[in-house]
Parts: sequence; C-alpha cells; structure tokens
Amino acid sequence: MPSSPLLTSSYDFSLPKELIAAYPASPRDSAKLLVYDRKTDTLTHAVFHDIERFIPKDTALIFNNTKVIKARLFGKKNSGGKVELLINRPLNALDVSVYIRGRVKEGTVLEFDAALKAHIVELKTDGSRIVRFFQNEKELRFEELLNIIDEIGHIPLPPYLQREDETLDAKEYQSVFAKKEGAVAAPTASLHFTEELYERVTAAHPFAQVTLHVGSGTFKPVETEIITDHPMHSEYYEIPQKAKELLDSDIPVLAVGTTTTRTIEYYARTNQARGEANLFLHPGNPPKRVDHLLTNFHLPKSTLIMLVASFAGLEKTLELYETAIEHRYRFYSYGDAMLIL
Repeated sequence: MPSSPLLTSSYDFSLPKELIAAYPASPRDSAKLLVYDRKTDTLTHAVFHDIERFIPKDTALIFNNTKVIKARLFGKKNSGGKVELLINRPLNALDVSVYIRGRVKEGTVLEFDAALKAHIVELKTDGSRIVRFFQNEKELRFEELLNIIDEIGHIPLPPYLQREDETLDAKEYQSVFAKKEGAVAAPTASLHFTEELYERVTAAHPFAQVTLHVGSGTFKPVETEIITDHPMHSEYYEIPQKAKELLDSDIPVLAVGTTTTRTIEYYARTNQARGEANLFLHPGNPPKRVDHLLTNFHLPKSTLIMLVASFAGLEKTLELYETAIEHRYRFYSYGDAMLIL
C-alpha cells in the first residue's frame, strides 16, 4: 500500500525493460488505449483509433501544437575533443540554455557542421550552460539558428529509448498538427493521432490549440524526498484567442497530454495567455479546469506520473499502471495511451 502522495518513493514501480517502446506503433492509432472512468470506477481496454466513442459529448479538445526541433548537435571543441550539445530552450533572442556532454569552461568555442559555432558564455550550477551561436562570425538569433540545425541537427530522442535517432523519427516523433518550432521533446499523447483521426475528432468536437515548448526538464526525475521540494522546470507557452475563449467558458475540457494540461492549468491560476509556466500538478495540487486527460504511461518518480495522480489519485494511478504492465501495454514516449474520464 503506498505510504503518502507527498513522498517521492510512493511513485516508484518496476517496469519490465521489454515494455519500453523503442519504436512507435504503426499506424499511429493502432496503439492500445486504456480507458479509466472515475465516475463509475471502470476500466476498458481499447485501441486508440476507437477513442471517439469514449470522448464525452459536448467536450472541447485542447492540443499542444509545439514542434520538436533537431536540438541534438555533434561537434568538437576548438581545443580538440568531441562534444555533444543538447539545446534546452532560448532565454532571449540570442542566449540559449543548453546541456553539453564533455567538460567545457566559459569562453570555450564549440564547432559544428555548416560553419556553426557555439560560444560558451556561462556555466550554471544546475548543469546547464548558456551559449550564443554564430555562423561565419555572424551572431545568430534563435529563429535563424532553427534553419541551420534543421539541416545538421538530430531529433533529441529521450535517453530511455537507448538508440540513436533514425530517419523515421523526424516524422514519427512529431504530431501531425505540429507547427510552432521550439520543443526538445514531443507532447507524446499527440503522437497517436493520424491526420484522419485528428480531422474526425475535431469535426465532432469544439477544439483549439495551445503552444507549450517542452523542455528537457520534462525528463528530470524527482530526487527530493518530498515531492513539493522539487524545483519545477519552466517552459514557454502561448494560448491564442480561440483556446482562451474555450477555457473561459463552462464547456468541459479534454486535455491532450500533460503539456497541454500544464498550460491550461497555469492559465486557470494566473489568467496570463503567454509566459513561462512552471506549474507542478500532483495530488496536493489537483487540476481546476481540465476535466479529462489523455496521456501516455510515464517514468517512475517523474513529475508526469504525479500529474496523472492529480487526476486519479496515487493509489488508483499505481493500480492502473500495474494493470497496464499486466496487459503488456507499451510505456513512455512511443508507448500506448491512457484516457482518464
């Protein structure tokens, strides 16, 4: 029996390695779907392409339209030695927060293909680095950098996939409605929608898109003993007028993914349509505006499984995960889905 929803250790579970999905289901909507109805406390095992029959009538769907960038770069230090850089997020037009594998110091210059260079400006205590990018001595704004890394960069697959990115990932690790570049991780619940299924559900329900650029902090495990001591990462978000109108109404909302949920719930608490969201949802801080959640199956002791528990409760969440393991559901970014009603 779990001890306390505030203890990080309560969110641990054992997952057989073979249930970590290294590749996506094909077609996308052939993934399994576990449906949990909180009102009736009932479980249904289904297939994702049948999701329409479970979405309650007169419910609005909100999607995250962020687009994953090729944020992983391989290069060398000007002093010699290979280096790997992962873009985390832009801090302003010129300064970019990154993670670097390999020892570096302030002033080091990293060199990549296409005459791209990164000058290390500052080493942060959290392990991140602040850099500025240049090409042929011209300082690059972040939007200029995006065009270059699209040519020379790699899709930043999560480390638990334990493989290098392949040609298929450029398409599969992206939702069919992705359009706003800036994420370094995909909003994975969205990956199950084919274009046809997306068109069908949006024809049948009110819907809107928001943007939250998912940062690498989404994979950071909670290492504090008490979950509320965890320093929650922040991510840039925008809520356009159509989404704002839906969220300001009384219509029930189904959030497609944890990133969409965090965006909506941050707005519900601040009434700010854009900015930096750092909301940590857990059983002690449950949702106020989102009624239903579509999500994947997440890492133990992660803020994402804690977010799921903010909807279903700790005990029920662990029970659902146990059922998913028993029925051989596939876990993590390319895994199967769960709908909480």
